[in-house]
Amino acid sequence: MEDVSIPVPRFPKDLLEWAGHHSGGVKRLFDPGSGRPGKELLRTNLISRLEAWAGQVASGTPATPRILLLVGGPGNGKTEAIEHTISCLDKGLGAGGKLMDELSLSFHPPAGQAVARVVHVDAGCIASIPRELGLSIVQDASATAGHEGRPAPELLIEELLAQLGGSTGDYYLCCVNRGVLDDALIHALDHGLSNACTLLEAITRSVSLSSNAPSCWPLHGFPAIAVWPMDAESLLVSPGVDLPSPASILLAYATNQAYWPGPGGCSAGKDCPFCNSQALLGREENRTSLLQVLRWYELSSGKRWSFRDLFSLISYLLAGSRPTGQGEHGDPCEWALHQSELDKSGQTAKAPRRQQLTAMFHLATSSYQHALFHHWDPDAASTLRQGIKDLGLDKVASETRILSGLQHFLLERKGAYLPATIAPLVGSLSDLLDPALASPDIEVAVSGRSKVLLGELDTQFSRSLAGGIDFLRRFQVLSTTELELMRRLARADNVLSSPPVRRKNPSAASRLQRILRDFACRLARRSICTRSAVVADAQVLAAFQKVVEDDDKGQRLFEVAKQVKNLLNNGQVFEVSLTTTFGQPLPPTQRQATLVVPARRVKEKQLSYEGRPRSPICFLEVGSGQSVQPIALTYDLFKAVKELERGLSPASLPHTVVALLDTTRARLSGPIVRDPEILMDAPIRIGADGTEIRSSWSGFVAVDGEGQA
Repeated sequence: MEDVSIPVPRFPKDLLEWAGHHSGGVKRLFDPGSGRPGKELLRTNLISRLEAWAGQVASGTPATPRILLLVGGPGNGKTEAIEHTISCLDKGLGAGGKLMDELSLSFHPPAGQAVARVVHVDAGCIASIPRELGLSIVQDASATAGHEGRPAPELLIEELLAQLGGSTGDYYLCCVNRGVLDDALIHALDHGLSNACTLLEAITRSVSLSSNAPSCWPLHGFPAIAVWPMDAESLLVSPGVDLPSPASILLAYATNQAYWPGPGGCSAGKDCPFCNSQALLGREENRTSLLQVLRWYELSSGKRWSFRDLFSLISYLLAGSRPTGQGEHGDPCEWALHQSELDKSGQTAKAPRRQQLTAMFHLATSSYQHALFHHWDPDAASTLRQGIKDLGLDKVASETRILSGLQHFLLERKGAYLPATIAPLVGSLSDLLDPALASPDIEVAVSGRSKVLLGELDTQFSRSLAGGIDFLRRFQVLSTTELELMRRLARADNVLSSPPVRRKNPSAASRLQRILRDFACRLARRSICTRSAVVADAQVLAAFQKVVEDDDKGQRLFEVAKQVKNLLNNGQVFEVSLTTTFGQPLPPTQRQATLVVPARRVKEKQLSYEGRPRSPICFLEVGSGQSVQPIALTYDLFKAVKELERGLSPASLPHTVVALLDTTRARLSGPIVRDPEILMDAPIRIGADGTEIRSSWSGFVAVDGEGQA
């Protein structure tokens, strides 16, 4: 039920509570003030299934699963899904809110009491038409409240077996993470619980990402059970035709102008990086580009953004993150004003403090583009410090102050500066997709009608900062703080180019100029490219996304399969080493023995999506007969195929791709050497001189490379 008393949010300050370590990012059952920062249900495919399931339970539809398991880690929306299911069930039973009220009391016990592991309610008694319907809810399968002294995996097994053998009017909803499932299976194996082993193995297989994963809704072989992996589907993909993705709804809400300061309402004015980010992301095309970048990160890394990850990320991008004791709970706009005042006072101070020197850098790099792509080279700080010393620059001069400010700013990057809740994800994203590493041959939009080549942008900044600024200034594509920072860096660049300074130490001056120009060029690239989703390997990522998300993968996968076939085989043959096992180094060439068989085929593998979420991974099928093996089409493998098309040498393939191919060859080799039909006409090549062993009418005979005995 919607709480009409919820106040209108005040962004960006209220966005701080969206972070996973604050109350707004953690959902608690029947607590309208927790979780769901947008106060709107974020619809997924699971939500639609649960709504249909609640309707079937309320109407008494035969063959409806009685046991529901939602599998996934924290922050994947399990609690939200359970609460919405109960709400739908309440409406379906005509309980008038009584079911919600009774369960709310159970999940909010008096102070000092823990919530019981299993909360049971007789839902049939409070229905508008009384009937036999019991409902048991386990919000967290790792909890043991009320069963102290007994391990959670054992309790899970006991509950599942009891429900399977129980009344057809009893229903069981359980949120469980994969770790508890694994521990339960180990417990069942250790104690010889055959029925439990069969059940848990079926559940584990159904929530896996393997190519032959069975139906999970209902569970294959157990029609009374429905299982759903919460971490398999992307929140950046539409859950249905004409439906927006959960991430797009969340981002649109967070950037809604109605919740942000109006004109003149921000205390920091034009210097506020957060209000500037809102102005940029208030445009649909910029929001679409940001969501595209986040989706490409999922595809390239194999990781998924959970609800809690997205809440924390949006909080970080639009409200910043500050260490404890530096106004971490204060108004971000006030923080921006404080930084602006520090910068102004530092311009006139005789001996400016570190905070004054770095204030402009923090303002310029706190907008969402630089918060997302945040990596700078901290090792350059020592080069800057030594260069200032070698050149004997005047410490009072404004040009020296900006150099010192850059030095201190880069030095800060050696410590932890990202929120712990998303540091691994954002750190990995910046490594993989940094626009600073995008191809110079790509065009990027700098205005509604103008585009520039990144290579041309790089050329301008490599010559001088002033030239780079003049090149971009006519497009008005940089923010006020970005442009001001670049102007100060340009003045320092001009000083380093002056003859009096260069004569003191030409190499030191050149090193400092390279650092300044690289910093400014990266700043410009990230600011501009992020708005258009121009990132490293953008073209390969776009092609890979089409393969993964396209319903008709046949043609695209067919082309990829041909390239993988060329990688696995040596021309028209497939070679099996007979003198080594997998992982061992090859012996000298003269001691090698290789079985040569016809080339193994590679084709696209069609997956079944009946009763399960769409697989985030495509598979190829390698080999035939007993040796057929599935191979996952990872992003690394797809990227390698595309680079081979552009002329990359197979010897330069990434080690991850080489390991995948070697593993596939090893898995193919085992059945091949045991198949008499294949061995009948397959020669064995010995050494490097072409000697082969072939079968003949009298056994085996050695022949030379020309087929002579």
